[in-house]
Amino acid sequence: MRLPELSIQRPVLATMMSLALVLFGAISLSRLPVRELPDIDPPIVNVTTVYPGANASVVETEITERLEEVINNVTGIKTLTSESREQVSNITIEFNLSRDIDIAAQDVRDRVSRVRGRLPENIDEPVISKQDSDARPIMWIGMSSDRFTPLEMTDLAEKQIKNRLQTVEGVSSIFIGGEQRFAIRLWLDSEKMAAHQVTVLDVQRALTEQNVELPSGRVENWDREMTIQTQGELKTVAQFNQLVIRQDRDRFVRLRDIGYAAEGVENERTGARNNGKPCIFLGVVKQSKANSVSVSHGIRDQLELVRPTLPDGIEMVVNYDESNFVEDSIREVWFTLAFAFLLVVTVIYVFLHNFRATLVPAVAIPVSIVASFAVMHLMGYSINILTLLALVLSIGIVVDDAIVVLENIHRHIEEGLSPFQAALKGMKEITFAVIATTVALVAVFIPLAFQSSTTGRLFIEFAIAIVAAVVVSTFVALSLTPMMASRILQSSNRKPGGLVRLFESVMQGLTRGYRGLLERLLNRSAIVRLGMLGTLAVVLLLASRMLYTHLEGDFLPEEDKGRLLCFVIAPEGSTTEYTNRMLLQMEEILSKTPEVEIYGSLVAPGFSGPGLANNGIVFVHLAKERDRTVQEMVNAPDGLRSQFFSQVEGAIAIPNIPKTINRSFRSPFQVVIQAGDLEQLDGFVTDFVNQLRQSGFIQNVQSSFEMNKPELKLDIDRDRASALRVSIQDISRTLQILFGGLDISRIKRDGKEYDVIAQLERTSRLTPEHLDRIYVRNQDGRLIQLSSIVQRQVGVAPNKIERYNRIRSATISGTPMGVTMGTAVSRVKEMLEAQMPAGFLYDWSGESRDLQDAGQEIGWVLVLALVFVYMVLASQFESLLHPLTVMLTVPLAAVGALGLLWLIGALGRVGWMPLVPAMNVNLFSQIGMVLLVGLVTKNGILLVEFANQLRAQGLSAREAMTQSGLVRLRPILMTAISTISGILPIAIGFGAGAESRRPMGVVVVGGMMTSTFLTLFVIPLVYTLFADVSASLSSS
Repeated sequence: MRLPELSIQRPVLATMMSLALVLFGAISLSRLPVRELPDIDPPIVNVTTVYPGANASVVETEITERLEEVINNVTGIKTLTSESREQVSNITIEFNLSRDIDIAAQDVRDRVSRVRGRLPENIDEPVISKQDSDARPIMWIGMSSDRFTPLEMTDLAEKQIKNRLQTVEGVSSIFIGGEQRFAIRLWLDSEKMAAHQVTVLDVQRALTEQNVELPSGRVENWDREMTIQTQGELKTVAQFNQLVIRQDRDRFVRLRDIGYAAEGVENERTGARNNGKPCIFLGVVKQSKANSVSVSHGIRDQLELVRPTLPDGIEMVVNYDESNFVEDSIREVWFTLAFAFLLVVTVIYVFLHNFRATLVPAVAIPVSIVASFAVMHLMGYSINILTLLALVLSIGIVVDDAIVVLENIHRHIEEGLSPFQAALKGMKEITFAVIATTVALVAVFIPLAFQSSTTGRLFIEFAIAIVAAVVVSTFVALSLTPMMASRILQSSNRKPGGLVRLFESVMQGLTRGYRGLLERLLNRSAIVRLGMLGTLAVVLLLASRMLYTHLEGDFLPEEDKGRLLCFVIAPEGSTTEYTNRMLLQMEEILSKTPEVEIYGSLVAPGFSGPGLANNGIVFVHLAKERDRTVQEMVNAPDGLRSQFFSQVEGAIAIPNIPKTINRSFRSPFQVVIQAGDLEQLDGFVTDFVNQLRQSGFIQNVQSSFEMNKPELKLDIDRDRASALRVSIQDISRTLQILFGGLDISRIKRDGKEYDVIAQLERTSRLTPEHLDRIYVRNQDGRLIQLSSIVQRQVGVAPNKIERYNRIRSATISGTPMGVTMGTAVSRVKEMLEAQMPAGFLYDWSGESRDLQDAGQEIGWVLVLALVFVYMVLASQFESLLHPLTVMLTVPLAAVGALGLLWLIGALGRVGWMPLVPAMNVNLFSQIGMVLLVGLVTKNGILLVEFANQLRAQGLSAREAMTQSGLVRLRPILMTAISTISGILPIAIGFGAGAESRRPMGVVVVGGMMTSTFLTLFVIPLVYTLFADVSASLSSS
């Protein structure tokens, strides 16, 4: 017994099966985590090594090259990139998606451990970490005060706040930004050191010998024992100042004689402010599978408990909370889901003008949607913008099956059958079509599973959510829907009202007009019909090509997330004080911007090691209620971009709008230029950057590589040093400590260890001439002046050295202005290929690379989708021709999809309607095109399948298709309008995240409109034409 017959005859069973689906779905919904995007864990491993005091060239040769040499042998590497800058080597290894990230990370650790002996001794141990899409703060909490210093607030945060926040369920770690960690600073005076015959290595040796605490055994007798603790550690600043460095005849030379010890901070080259006040930031990093909204609520609840325990004068403000946008976006999508449901039910009621009949799909829709949550839970997915968007789109899809079944049963009831008999007969006619349309739609999304890019993996959850809803809706359409129809539908004997009569008269008029036009078309000769189809094909092809060329390409729409990242890049060689003054100018502008609610700044931010002194960043949180969008705030003639350009003098200030998918702080447009020689690379990149700046279509053009960092080069006379018995290592170590500031010992306080850092006072290292006051001790114990064995030369050096697949490279970045990312990439590609010297290579990175990968993959997805749909339909129809007839609906949809995108964009540009952003070919609109392949074939399947049934009863091809068109006209219009109604809220959507959802909705609405209209005529023409050809071949 088939499922429809079983359900009709056993209504309790059908009801219980549907209730079970709803129950499983409801339980799963309560357990699904909430995120902004699907959980993707890119197979990327980072190796970060800190080499205190070293410049970019030394870091590259001493660390980066040696690490790359062994890491390159790890299997499965896709790209190997590195950045060597002052004090820091950062290597990023991206693996193929098939590579297990845990095994890959372990392989990298093994290779790094093998080469550790070849790396400098005084580096910090290399840190190997897996890059997790969640391994970044989802919240930033600013902690500021007028009474407490950042040093005191850091200590307070470490002792009272950090551990409490880490107890919140779902929190992985708490990161302190702009922290001023306690340290003992030994400030040395070069002249006093020379006068007392002391070197900095003497200071280090004294600390090594005198600041120790070793186990000292125990005193024991026959009955008791007592441990011995030797108080060898220095505890206070006074004790450090009393430290004996050496004995000068009959007196001691102490630290206070050559400088002084003071309580200070570990890193003086960073700082933070919140709304103009000195502060520190607490960054909340959540666990991979945790619910970001729940974590945010838990942190806010914990903050309410922490605040009363803090000293007076401490202010804690949530500067940034990623969950705000997530909650707003998901709330908007939930609203869209409910609104789409109401629209669809209204459309059905208008067509059926029967409350009982409307109740059937009104029940089927929520059952299908809720049950799909169970599938999402089993797959380990989450409630996110893409999965909810898939369910909104599913409303218009899942109702189709219910409508087709309901309309067919309703038609038989109107013809005089009882509801029970009508349900049985109607399901026999329609079961194949329902299954065929479902399998065809599922086949469309199979190719998405083969996408290998990171962005492609994002849409797997989108595809599975739609497939789950559609498959469940098919089960419901074959079980619950016919059961309900057989029980609650009845022949209407009531006199219809005026609105119903009006609607029916319109439908009858449409049916008569359609019949007349269809018969006129089908009665034409085969040659005429072929000519009509050929003409239509040429028109559609030319129209689609013209529309596609006029639509610009982009990767992702730019969303208004209510936040900004503003960067300042001071000239190379700038101090943190200079950069700080530039940040203050930016903050002054932001404080006068009415939309800005909170702004927090970081000087020399170090997200992967010590930060660069000439870099700064400002996190800006915007008010919810504001007149301007973030795009208008930035790009308007009097916006932040122009204000920064004109008012922040002496530095480059860049406002940046965060994107939905962004793995770095760089601008979205990125092109990588590769060349082995640094001088040639610098010459070409400098010229090319100037060209891009003059072109105007890319703003804020920057190069990651510039030979402009001031550098004092010291050339050691090795023969002279050897004659004077001076160690080269002692020279390097002396300079590294005195001018780089190096930790040379440790101090314990309150159970924690802190650094003891030695360095020259600022007044002793202001100019290159101060090097003349430095002395080193030779092997005979005499002091040798450094200037006697070293020659100084002022020059320039690279600010940092990047390598891409082990070849030196430079990354040029910027923000497209007035054009989309696709247009910018095309123009730059033409410029590079026209002038790039021999031996140079280029590649794309960041969003530019994602655009290239996504564009290529979406093309293949569309091709594969068509192939899979054809194979499925050929198997179902047992024919090679009928699937082609059905699939002609796809090009009919393409012209409408592209046309509506172009029309809305054009009307906005000429001012006839508000300008709607993202009306271009982007990732979301391309996914809409893939979705259309499955949607528009449904109408073709309904027409062809019913025509085949009629031909099996003895009707000719023309008679069968004419009758099929007339019988299926109403359900086709009903399903098309209900599908469009379900997607319309997305197409016109407002609220958080609407910029990304809207292009997909517009594409589907436009495609459904043209496809539905043209399908009613083109499919009959092609069907009868194929029948005539087959008949001619058979007779011959």
